[in-house]
Amino acid sequence: MRLDKWLWAARFYKTRALAVDEINLGRVRVGGQPVKPARDVKVGDLLSIRIGTLSREVEVLGLSNLRGPAPQAQALYAETQASITAREAAAEARRLAPEPADTIMQGRPTKQDRRRLADWDRWSVSLDDEDPG
Repeated sequence: MRLDKWLWAARFYKTRALAVDEINLGRVRVGGQPVKPARDVKVGDLLSIRIGTLSREVEVLGLSNLRGPAPQAQALYAETQASITAREAAAEARRLAPEPADTIMQGRPTKQDRRRLADWDRWSVSLDDEDPG
């Protein structure tokens, strides 16, 4: 069975086209080696899949040409214990150290804010502007 079809059927990617793009970008590896979308997947293969910042290692347990419901798709693979602990550690690190940009409360200045800033700059006085005589 083709790798891109299996990734689609196992619900790692929403479409086969997305699966093909990710494989071509080297984000999916079989046995640690970069592969092509048409590579045959066999039961027992070890896949490394990187989706965003999340990296998973899964072992192929079954093959399916059809994209079924999520419980059926999850029966096609088993995530390795090392991958599970790494994923949980990354989630904990994200929870403890939130994204700095998330702390910005007001966001970009509004048009009214920009006008206030421009007025403030226009009417501010500096020591260089004073008349010496």
